[in-house]
Amino acid sequence: MSAGHANAAHHEASPEGDLIGIGFGPANLALAIAVEEHNAQCGPGRAIRAAFVESQPEFGWHRGMLLPGTTMQVSFLKDLATMRDPGSRFTFLHYLHDRGRLADFINQKSFFPTRLEFHDYLGWCAAGFGDRVHYGREAVAVRPVERDGRVDGFDVVTRPAGSGTDGRAPDDERTLRAGSVVLGTGLRPRLPEGVTTGPHVWHTRDLRFRAEALTLRPHRRFAVVGAGQSAAEAVEYLHREFPDAEVCAVFTRYGYSPADDSPFANRIFDPSAVDDFYRAPDDVKQALLGYHANTNYSVVDGELIEQLYRAAYQEKVAGSERLRVLGTTALTAVEELPSGARAVVRSLTTGEVRELDCDAVVLATGYVPTDPRELLGPLAEDCLTDELGRLRIGRDHRVATTDRVTAGIYVQGAAAEHTHGITSSLLSTLAVRSGEICDSLLLGRAGRDVFTGFGDAPGTGGAPSGPVSVVAG
Repeated sequence: MSAGHANAAHHEASPEGDLIGIGFGPANLALAIAVEEHNAQCGPGRAIRAAFVESQPEFGWHRGMLLPGTTMQVSFLKDLATMRDPGSRFTFLHYLHDRGRLADFINQKSFFPTRLEFHDYLGWCAAGFGDRVHYGREAVAVRPVERDGRVDGFDVVTRPAGSGTDGRAPDDERTLRAGSVVLGTGLRPRLPEGVTTGPHVWHTRDLRFRAEALTLRPHRRFAVVGAGQSAAEAVEYLHREFPDAEVCAVFTRYGYSPADDSPFANRIFDPSAVDDFYRAPDDVKQALLGYHANTNYSVVDGELIEQLYRAAYQEKVAGSERLRVLGTTALTAVEELPSGARAVVRSLTTGEVRELDCDAVVLATGYVPTDPRELLGPLAEDCLTDELGRLRIGRDHRVATTDRVTAGIYVQGAAAEHTHGITSSLLSTLAVRSGEICDSLLLGRAGRDVFTGFGDAPGTGGAPSGPVSVVAG
């Protein structure tokens, strides 16, 4: 069912909203687009009123890894709208036409735009929703709104980003109320045990900003820890941007492993594969994740592997090796120095321990999903789990709850990988998924009263958020 044609009951206006999205990355941006396009096709009584909370001061997506020349690993056709509605005005092709680059892009004969261009596309989409996004604020709690013993809505408590959650209520703490919440809080950096970031120890999330600000480099050396795409891109970037420095690639594998982007394997990213995965028994789910982990996790684009190998070989021929690949090597410790950082590494084959004094140690060690229950407080007790303690999530991305909760809690992102498969944290199915959540919101209105306005919850003292305007698409 398309979001534009789902059936829903008419309802009277009230001072609350239908939906609050927590986080405004690509996933909730795609949902905002699906809602926008639904509203453009329906009558006023069936419109969905939505708003979003985002801790960043403006839209941004992996800004620290917008490295010059890096390209997407996913086709431009897997944008925020095409797979759901190729005629949408939010497609990447429509963006190119609006920017005056459609013919130029076609002449490239490539399915893969640069990461910088795709980020510009995402920002172009996000620009149309500025009146619906509370930028610079973070959600610190989701509280139940109870009526007659049932939870039929939520209060989302927000504070200025970075103000902390120490229990004190800032003067401008605000509470937003809606009938459903969509948790799209993304990922947090994974760090090696015992290692913390600092002035000269960076996660790749901050690479570009930290590298551009680095002025003192007494050691003329960088160490990059990790064997995935971000690690390889970081090695290539530092090797290119700092031609007087040695770059050490540190990982426990023998070498970089290529990503499997063959046509049959890529079917794991199809929307229909989500249906197959969701219906499969748990042992089959685990097998599929294992079989196809090499399409996404700890793997590198084949062309980049070849590029790095050529660079290392040519330096060996010239007798001036700057790119050093330390395979089968583990990072055992990192120590901040007054003017850099020391990485202690150990060879897994010989046991030899080396100390690498670096201008910076870059941790390309990936991310871990944020547990959606962290925001829910006591509401988490109403969320049903499986035998492994993981959230039970419906095919429509709604968390299964006790009967006491009639309002919807939806999850976007890696927290749903165990139920919806490998695409949960990726771009590939965002367009279709956003339509599924939109449909679920509409269908859920049939048996209950639903909210249609949006504003601050009564009595919270927060500044008015203003109405959520709907612009026809």
